[in-house]
Amino acid sequence: MAHDLAAAQDFYAAVLGWRYKPGIQGRGNYAVALVHGSPVAGLAAGARLMGFPVCWTAYFAAASANRTADRVHERGATIAVGPIPFGRGRVLWAADPDNAVFGIWEGEVDPDWRAGRHAGVPARLELRTRDPFASALFYGGVFDWDVQRGEGRESIDIGYEDDRVVLRIADEPVADLLGGAVEAAPDPRVRPQWHVYFRVDSTDAAAAAALAAGGTIVSPPDDSPFGRTAALRDPEGGLFHVSEPEG
Repeated sequence: MAHDLAAAQDFYAAVLGWRYKPGIQGRGNYAVALVHGSPVAGLAAGARLMGFPVCWTAYFAAASANRTADRVHERGATIAVGPIPFGRGRVLWAADPDNAVFGIWEGEVDPDWRAGRHAGVPARLELRTRDPFASALFYGGVFDWDVQRGEGRESIDIGYEDDRVVLRIADEPVADLLGGAVEAAPDPRVRPQWHVYFRVDSTDAAAAAALAAGGTIVSPPDDSPFGRTAALRDPEGGLFHVSEPEG
């Protein structure tokens, strides 16, 4: 969610190498970011209209937006917007019991959205929250993470690794849930939220490119269990992370 779509496109092209195509039936306020011709993210100029801050939002696919919304309510969380029609599907925005915002998508998921391990693709999602185990129970119940997949379906596994809860799909880590500072010393400026990581060839080079394009460095490049990472903000304040694989 951005204020100025053209400016956002220019910034992320400079930092992540993205190219773009119009999205949502050619509407001018939405663009799809491409890496090697495959879609990897969506950018929309709807932050002011929808009352959202400039931000990146994690979306999870669901067979039924209505049924998933019911599960969200049943577990003490809230629905902010939707479900509403969006392109060829329906979308809703929700907040978990600790007010971390996430999106739910009902509709066809284009297989091209899996762009492999190229620079510029989403690397993983990270939820920073007060109680990662309680959050794992919440999201597991909402999205059936704990349901054994049948033959031909991707396996889903939740485990405890490197002081965090890690969600793996088909043996690939796709999301982790982390407590720590938010839990131990609540700070109104550090709220529970989902963080999006994008893969880069060089974290240091990406941080330098962000500065040159008018962004800021929130956390400088540093090594982590998931490779060398950095936290950055775009010129409108949108927070995102970059991650350089180990080795």
